[in-house]
Amino acid sequence: MDSDSEVENILHGSGEDGRMNRPPSSYGSMRSEEEEDEEEDLERSSNSSEGANAPFVPVQGGAGLQLFRATYPETLHTQTTQHTKQQDGCIIYSREDTSGVNSPEPPPPVEDGDQMEDEEADSERLHPELAMPHVFKSIMDVLSRLSVEDMTNFKIRVHREEKNVILPDLLQWDNLDLVDKLIEQLGHDYALKLSINGLESIKKITEARDLKEKCKRVMLCFHLKQQILRKFKVLYEGVPRPGKQQLLDTIYVQPRISRRLGAGIESASGGGGSGNDSSPMNVTDLLRLRRDNGEPVRTLVTTGLPGIGMSVVAARFSMDWAERGANKDIQFVIPLSFESLWSFQKFQLPPSKEMSIMEVIGHYYQGFGDVSFLDEPDCRFLLLMDSFDCYLDTLNWKKTPVVSDSRTAAHLDVLIVNLIRGNLLPSACIWILGRQAAVSNIPPEFIDAVTDIDGFSDEMKDDYLRRRFQDENLAENIVSHYKRRPVLRALCQQPFVCWLAATAFQRCYRYQGYGKHPPRITPFYIHVMVIQTNRKLQRYCGQSENHLKWSPEDVHRMRSLGKLALTMVKKQAWVFSQQDLKEHNLDTKEITLFSGLCTEKVPLLGTSEPKQFCFIHPTFQEFLAAMYIFMVFHLEGWNVLEEPSRKLFLSKVPRAAESAVDLLRCVVKQTRGAPHMDMVLLFLCGMMSRGNHNDMLRGKLFQAPAPQLAGLEGTRKLQELEEARKLLEQESKCAPADRRANLEDCLRELVQEDE
Repeated sequence: MDSDSEVENILHGSGEDGRMNRPPSSYGSMRSEEEEDEEEDLERSSNSSEGANAPFVPVQGGAGLQLFRATYPETLHTQTTQHTKQQDGCIIYSREDTSGVNSPEPPPPVEDGDQMEDEEADSERLHPELAMPHVFKSIMDVLSRLSVEDMTNFKIRVHREEKNVILPDLLQWDNLDLVDKLIEQLGHDYALKLSINGLESIKKITEARDLKEKCKRVMLCFHLKQQILRKFKVLYEGVPRPGKQQLLDTIYVQPRISRRLGAGIESASGGGGSGNDSSPMNVTDLLRLRRDNGEPVRTLVTTGLPGIGMSVVAARFSMDWAERGANKDIQFVIPLSFESLWSFQKFQLPPSKEMSIMEVIGHYYQGFGDVSFLDEPDCRFLLLMDSFDCYLDTLNWKKTPVVSDSRTAAHLDVLIVNLIRGNLLPSACIWILGRQAAVSNIPPEFIDAVTDIDGFSDEMKDDYLRRRFQDENLAENIVSHYKRRPVLRALCQQPFVCWLAATAFQRCYRYQGYGKHPPRITPFYIHVMVIQTNRKLQRYCGQSENHLKWSPEDVHRMRSLGKLALTMVKKQAWVFSQQDLKEHNLDTKEITLFSGLCTEKVPLLGTSEPKQFCFIHPTFQEFLAAMYIFMVFHLEGWNVLEEPSRKLFLSKVPRAAESAVDLLRCVVKQTRGAPHMDMVLLFLCGMMSRGNHNDMLRGKLFQAPAPQLAGLEGTRKLQELEEARKLLEQESKCAPADRRANLEDCLRELVQEDE
């Protein structure tokens, strides 16, 4: 039998009563038993009553008789489950497990009246034009205009685009069942897209345009979600390389998030955390925060240390909204990174450098440039603005003119200020993420709430490392290995360092016998310093990824930062001021905002103290102090821990390792009675050892190989290494117990070859 004959037989197939055999409506099957019993009683009573209104009348719209329904089936159950689908149905954008937040699967029957009221409230939060009933009615209205032939062609086109919808079933369904089943199997937004594509493919352009216009809000939301999924589904860590990407759903572990109540931020840098709400927050709940007067938060600021994972948290929030149906009352989540806005303003704006806010949004998201409902009070949407520190123009919060019309063209600086003020798009929620030194410049009267990302707990670190590797044995080895060094375990509170540990140890465990000894930590700190500096050159200096080069100014700045660190270590101080930066010829913005090694402290509640700063972790201050000692010895040949008159002139002989031993002996002497110098000694031993980390420093801080106690062949070098070993062993024998462990770690940093 040919395909035309088969279609003809399906079209004209009928039951005993002469009407087409049609399956029951899926929406009817979703009604309660009480409703079905009431309908059966009504049908029996109407059939027995002469002259009563008939429950159905014959109408034209397909072969045979069809049931005429004055109102569409809009039960409570279907309104609260817009994405109801069969187990084997085709889903356009939720093909993974959706058992997380706000799962769209039908909930089990409930008897509790309060719980039912909560479900109704959740349903009411969804804008009517985004809900399933509106889409259902709109598609039905348009399809009712089509002839029988057009409907047949439409169904065939739908089948060609969505193979999971079986053609014989399609041809048997009337209009009501067709729309019913498509929405049930595919979701109302994809069913709408499929209907528009089908109408366009059969040349029903007017009908397709009408359907687009009726459901414009739904289609914009659908395409926005698809763009978010494409943008954030894959997470690149470190330098993007083919095949090295990770799925966000696979490796994401939500860090600790707390609401700041006005006092300090609790972080690894030692800030007082008395002003933070200790109860953990879920990322999907951030926009449910309330101001002190009980009103919803409009402008939310989130901050944290460099490398704490702010961009990943923003991506997770966007994905939860697009893929899992979280925050249904947010009609649109529009990510607008300040990094991309800066690039747009600098390189892509027209010569006039003026655009309206709608034109800016339309530049990134097609279709939003000509919409009007973003200005309407009932349109609650989110502008998710990440990387506030990457917008390098200075924003004038006092003198910027007021712009309240979303169609008014202005400079991008003016638009940003008016967005945060609340003059532009007042119904929008604004979520700003950035480093503390940047967001602290926003006047507090424009901020409704502040949250802090506090990094990983111990359980989160382990969870993250186990998620990264399919090899369970490798994952367990890495988890147990990093825990063997308490310093590394504390530093892995930052997800960036946790990723670095995973990457480094994964490579190391390729070698047989690796993992017998605790890992060395100096290479980790060197990697963090180099990566954060390279990231600064990319994000703030415009250098390309493949042509990163440290300038003499960068080297001098790192040296000055190390000198500041050594000064603070000697003072046993872990917080410094703008005056301290000035005394060391350091630019405040450069160091606290761009370097990625420092952060601004949050002032205590009710105080007007001057700004204070600290390094991202106390051990980083000690590391940079050791780096400064090492740099000056290598580049200038003298010991900064001695008086300036005791320079070691090495111009007539090579930089002998004997001089390095003398430097090491001086630092060992300094640590006696000064425990705050113990970590400086440890890092200095690590820098003098052989390892790949010296290759990272060469070409950046040094143009020539750095002096090493190990790694060069020859009897003399072996003697020097042995002398340094004996020095540390002898010091360990006579040291108190609390210092002995650190001296053993120093020896390991010096001689261990496990990279």
